[in-house]
Amino acid sequence: MTLARGAAITSAVVCAAATLATFPAAPAVSAAPCPDIEVIFARGTDDAPGLGTPGQAFSSSLSALVGGQTVDTYAVDYPASYNFLEAAAGATDATNRVSVMAQECPTTRLVLGGYSQGAAVIDMLAGIPPLGNKIGEIGSAPPLPASLLPNVAAVAVFGNPAAKFGNPITSSVFGDRAIDLCKDGDPICSGGRNPFAHTDYVSNGLTQQAADFVAGLV
Repeated sequence: MTLARGAAITSAVVCAAATLATFPAAPAVSAAPCPDIEVIFARGTDDAPGLGTPGQAFSSSLSALVGGQTVDTYAVDYPASYNFLEAAAGATDATNRVSVMAQECPTTRLVLGGYSQGAAVIDMLAGIPPLGNKIGEIGSAPPLPASLLPNVAAVAVFGNPAAKFGNPITSSVFGDRAIDLCKDGDPICSGGRNPFAHTDYVSNGLTQQAADFVAGLV
């Protein structure tokens, strides 16, 4: 190698190093921190995808009650259609979410919630037949595995169809960790005959009542 060629190579290397030095290294990608609390909520029949109005009101009220603790939400992914048999897909999705959080964020306190058909989704996780059917029959889904039950700090359901059949979620494996609210006259969760009562869980303060209850557990 001639001196001229060696000098040229050295110069090229120096220039390349100088060029690279002008571009800062890409920042390291870090996972989002685990929240202190996560609300896993199933919306009601025909609600737009997301938490639904009761779910949003409940989670917002809860956030205001837990001080500096962080509260995330997860909207259960299921059709929420008038085909009630598809509610089982919501129970499967909710179970999967609990499982993921138990593995990735084991100290996060999970709050299960649901309104109307969404309450039936949560019933399935509790091992409650949503419409009086036996677990495992059409329209139902397997309950939450026993190993995941300790990760659930609280449960709140509204307008729960199972309550009409004498199976409130407070009588399930969740016991005193659960609150099951039914508006007076609501025909979905009671023997009432006022269909408008079924849409009145936010304005009458029941979502706030549930948030007060859950805040005492998380």
